[in-house]
Amino acid sequence: MKSLPLGKSDIRITPIIMGTWQAGKSMWAGIDDAESVKTMRAAFDSGITTFDTATVYGDGHSEQIVAKALGDMRGEVIYATKVFPNRLKYEKVLDACHQSLRDLKTDYIDLYQIHWPSGSFGSKNVPIEETMRAMNDLKEQGKIRAIGVSNFSAEQIEEAAQYGQIDSLQPPYSLFWRQVENDAMPYCAENSITILAYSPMAQGVLTGKFGPDHKFAKGDHRSKNRLFKPDIYPKVQEALARLRPIAERNQATLGQLALAWVISHPGTCAIAGARNAEQSAQNAKAGEISLSADELAEIDAIGRNITDLLDDNPVMWEF
Repeated sequence: MKSLPLGKSDIRITPIIMGTWQAGKSMWAGIDDAESVKTMRAAFDSGITTFDTATVYGDGHSEQIVAKALGDMRGEVIYATKVFPNRLKYEKVLDACHQSLRDLKTDYIDLYQIHWPSGSFGSKNVPIEETMRAMNDLKEQGKIRAIGVSNFSAEQIEEAAQYGQIDSLQPPYSLFWRQVENDAMPYCAENSITILAYSPMAQGVLTGKFGPDHKFAKGDHRSKNRLFKPDIYPKVQEALARLRPIAERNQATLGQLALAWVISHPGTCAIAGARNAEQSAQNAKAGEISLSADELAEIDAIGRNITDLLDDNPVMWEF
């Protein structure tokens, strides 16, 4: 698989990134550790070399599974992980990073990201200057190679960038969730900041696997996804029906089409989760799909039938 630069750093990443939230088990149902390991190995075998995780995914469990799956090929893969907003004070950032280093069984993290802005989820407000001072010190010590942010607005990225180099933004971004286009995406393009789009398949909605009457298992956080609201979900099903012929023309699944649409945007990668080896391989194949300008315009118009129904709240869930 081809690679692209991560911001202004010397790191190169794959346009399809393996997301590992599900490997943490917390807020997911039916996840098996051994299967998660096989899934990550299959992603690597299919050409994906970049893996995204976070401390909060099962309180380090996802990071531990990443280490178990990929530790013997550490020099060939890129680890991206995140620090949660309740740990953004200087010393807590250092402690969180050291915890991630232990759980990932590595002596460096390629990309260390601020998971949510300070104050999110009831956390105490910490000046971004203090958090960035910790991130810069970790970078100078060689414990991290690049700094990224997640769920930040353009204004918040600009403020953080006053105190250090920001190489990536990780926002929710898919054909059905596009607020970032109106805010942070233009800023990122102007400042060579790579976008790592999470939920590029809208947490499975864009794969078409959820029928009109789908019910999630108890404990699955996707039941709170705003795309499943009764006034929006029927429109989602109509949009999927219009996307299927485009996918078929490209000999692709709906999920692959969704990923290909995301990475068609310059400087944008797609973080795709997977529950099994077959899904990993299918996700990787999306990196080979080339959509024409007419197809991109058609897909764009279909997606807007959903996004025009949504408000400006960038958070996908109603927890």
